[in-house]
Amino acid sequence: MKLLVTLLISIICLTGCAQDKRPIKGDTEFQRELNAEYKDASKSPLKAKDRKKFEGLDFFKFDAAYVVQARLERTPDSKWFNMRTTTSRVSKERIFGILHFELKGKPYQLNVYQGEETMKLEGMGDYLFLPFLDETNGMESYGGGRYIDLRIPKGDTIEIDFNKAYNPYCAYNDKYSCPIVPRDNYLKTRIEAGVKAFGEH
Repeated sequence: MKLLVTLLISIICLTGCAQDKRPIKGDTEFQRELNAEYKDASKSPLKAKDRKKFEGLDFFKFDAAYVVQARLERTPDSKWFNMRTTTSRVSKERIFGILHFELKGKPYQLNVYQGEETMKLEGMGDYLFLPFLDETNGMESYGGGRYIDLRIPKGDTIEIDFNKAYNPYCAYNDKYSCPIVPRDNYLKTRIEAGVKAFGEH
């Protein structure tokens, strides 16, 4: 009898462990990395109740049309300013440059930012912050816009991969303070790439 109970416990443990070891969802490396991060209690911005049932974020299907080469027009004389956030905190930023690119045959531009505090962090000296709004906001994607991480290039060309657009942490948990996307960075088009809105939509 004792052997049978031990055997049953072992089987339950094995099936339970197998569930925990389910493969991380995602069609691309970026999607799998983001899902792994959000599943990890030590890194996840999700509320505990959401993390327990979390299986993966919703993404638009990867589309190579949203991977574009942009011309970086540097703005070395730009002044530091206080970028508003979702709380009373402000983020000291400056416009590092203007990105000029074409998307599906139409020209667009976005300001790309450099954070005063971020650039002091180890390994982040060349980090650039690209927040943007588009016409999917409030429908398929988060109403407050999305972000893309970039690095300062050696030359004046930079790749923007909108498939790597992700939501501010505030989209998942209101305890976070997130930079508000400046209106200048509104794209009058639908960016059907990257992370979709979280939860019911």
